[in-house]
Amino acid sequence: MTAVDVIREAAGDGFVAPRLGLVLGSGLGGLADAVQDATAIPYKDLPGFPVGSVAGHAGRLVLGTLEGTPVVVLQGRAHLYEGIPVSDLAVPVRTVRALGAESIVLTNAAGSLNPEAGPGSLMALTDHINLMGANPLTGPNDDALGPRFVPLGDAYDLELRAGLRAAAEGEDVELHEGVYLAVSGPSFETPAEIRAFKTLGADAVGMSTVPEVIVARHCGLRVAAVSAITNLAEGMGTEKLSHEHTLQNAAVAAEKLQRVLRRFVEAQA
Repeated sequence: MTAVDVIREAAGDGFVAPRLGLVLGSGLGGLADAVQDATAIPYKDLPGFPVGSVAGHAGRLVLGTLEGTPVVVLQGRAHLYEGIPVSDLAVPVRTVRALGAESIVLTNAAGSLNPEAGPGSLMALTDHINLMGANPLTGPNDDALGPRFVPLGDAYDLELRAGLRAAAEGEDVELHEGVYLAVSGPSFETPAEIRAFKTLGADAVGMSTVPEVIVARHCGLRVAAVSAITNLAEGMGTEKLSHEHTLQNAAVAAEKLQRVLRRFVEAQA
C-alpha cells in the first residue's frame, strides 16, 4: 500500500480530496488542532514517509476541513541534517499532490538577516537560495510525476502571496517579504557566513523548506511559504542561539501565523 492508500482507507467514506496542503514547521504545529472532521495518522504509519525526531515537530498527517476548505496538514517535517536521504523528503509533498491538492503553503522557523524583521515577526518568501548541497530531484526522473528539468523562476506563486498579504492585513499583522537561504545544518551559521549570505541577497536563513518547494513545483503544486522569524542571525544580535530559543520565539510568531493562515485558508473555500 502507498501512503495515499492508507490515508484514503483511514478516512473511509468521509474522504474529501484536499484543495490545499499546509506544512507546519518548528513550533508551528498548533494549527493542525483546529482541523475539523479530522483524520490524523502518524508519519510512522505512512509508507515511505520520513520520520523526524526534532522537538517541535509532531510528525503526523491531518486530513479534514479548516475554515470551510478541505486541507491536508503535515504537522512537522523531517530534515536533511537528521541523516534522511534528500529523496525521501519528496514523499510527503508528492502525497499532498496525489491526494488532490492544487496548492501548498510551507512554513518554517528561520533566522532573520533583516534587522527590521525581528523575533516574532513573519516573512513571506519571494525566492530562495539553495546552499544545502542537495536536491531532491537528483537521480532518475519519473516523467509521470514531473519534468526532468524544473524551472523555478516562478517557484513562489504571486497570487498566493497576494492572498497571504491580504490575510495579514485583515488580521493587522505585518508581513515582511524576502529571500530564504537554506543550509543543511544542524549547526547554526557563523557570523562570517551570515555576512556572506547577506551579500548573496538573503533575508532569512533556515534548514528546511527548499527541498519541498522544488518537489512541489516538480509535481505541479502552486507554492507559498512563510517564515516565522525566531531570532536575528548570528552576529546580528546578542542572544545565544539554541533550538530551545528557536521554539520559544516560534511560539510568539505562531499565534500571528495561525490567524493569518486561517484567514488565508478561508479565502480558498
